[in-house]
Amino acid sequence: MSNTILFISANQYADPYPVYPIGLSYLTTYLKEYLPDFDISIFDLNFNTIGELKDKIVETKPKYIGVSFRNIDDVNSLNKKFFVNQYKKIIEQIKSVSDAKIIIGGSGFSIFPELMFKTLKPDFGIYGEGEDTLLKLIKNLENNTDYSGLNRLVYQNNGQCIFNKNESYFSDLALNFEDQLLDFYWEKSGMLNVQTKRGCPYNCIYCTYPLIEGRKVRTLNTDKIVETLKKLYYQKGIDYIFFTDSVFNINNKYNFELAEKIISSGIKINWGGYFTFTQLDENLLKILKKSGLKHIEFGTEAISDTTLKTYGKNFTVNDVLEKSALCNKLEIDYAHFLILGGYGETDQTVNETFENSKRIDNSVFFTYLGMRIYPGTKLQEYAIKEGVIDKDDNLLEPKYYLSKNVDYDSLKQRARQTRRRWVFPDEDTTIISNKLRARNKKGPLWEYMTM
Repeated sequence: MSNTILFISANQYADPYPVYPIGLSYLTTYLKEYLPDFDISIFDLNFNTIGELKDKIVETKPKYIGVSFRNIDDVNSLNKKFFVNQYKKIIEQIKSVSDAKIIIGGSGFSIFPELMFKTLKPDFGIYGEGEDTLLKLIKNLENNTDYSGLNRLVYQNNGQCIFNKNESYFSDLALNFEDQLLDFYWEKSGMLNVQTKRGCPYNCIYCTYPLIEGRKVRTLNTDKIVETLKKLYYQKGIDYIFFTDSVFNINNKYNFELAEKIISSGIKINWGGYFTFTQLDENLLKILKKSGLKHIEFGTEAISDTTLKTYGKNFTVNDVLEKSALCNKLEIDYAHFLILGGYGETDQTVNETFENSKRIDNSVFFTYLGMRIYPGTKLQEYAIKEGVIDKDDNLLEPKYYLSKNVDYDSLKQRARQTRRRWVFPDEDTTIISNKLRARNKKGPLWEYMTM
């Protein structure tokens, strides 16, 4: 075996567009700094085949193979695509041509770490942010020293699955993108993704972000972020970034600092991110727009105060209406993402959402039907109490909470009556997206769907 570490992005789900494997780029950037004697690279199954992967492994003879699993399923109650069986085949194919140590991780793995470990049977797993743990694990393996106490590590000992607690956080990260991947994702998705924060302090009943990243918010180094943006802009001509924080406007002192440094850098980029309605005033939006803010994706979920409270949201319908109007005033494109038929939803609350949507102009309303039930969430507790799932259900294969008090057959008709643009999960938007990409349009493109 050579001193080679091969990372594999196992994600092949590209709806509505393929997503750059950003977690692996953070890992490789970090490891290349501290393991200079290793050749470290990324192999992406979004544009390579399993056969080509096997050839790559045979050719390079890696000592360590890291596999990242981004999605467990498509989180769509109408399709219910399940990816774990495909992931299992990938691990089996790797083992058929290599004796390398296999280490798995990624956001999908981090939701189901013990279960995925037992299903896929790697040598090790690391859940949550993996930079520090992975470096220490490789050093322990290289020096034949004890790794058993490493934070976030999952491994097997005498036939027993050992799951180490998460007791540390890591945030001082640089980021370099892989040249071989940049062109593909820039062409296909029209954006590159970058983190500015990790962790989510909110209490949405269905959400996995606190499980994946923890509740403690950690802000990343603004100088290193701007340096990454400058490299993308000046070296590759990339001028659209999506900040993939669970919620961008959590720490606004930090956000002002980041915006000011982007402006001072002289780069002319556009960017988007996930926002909430609290801690979002006009002064903040003005400087964010000056720094390039073009698109806001609001995790609105409902426009009914009853449903917002039930879903665990910390804002009101009035907040939704005020901030939507503010975005229109400042000419910032925005879309609302909604969940119809989640826990506690009724036809009355759905009608409140539809009625209130009439008070919002120049937006797109993307809706999901029901809530994917994940372990460790309040929704799991509620679903068990109502008999929707059994307490022993591991939830790896997707199960959904769909309120029995909603008439789903009439949802589209009621949405049309609002005279607003609603996109349901079974609507294919790829045709218009592909046409716009062919015209070199960048960003998420949903602003072209408002009419």
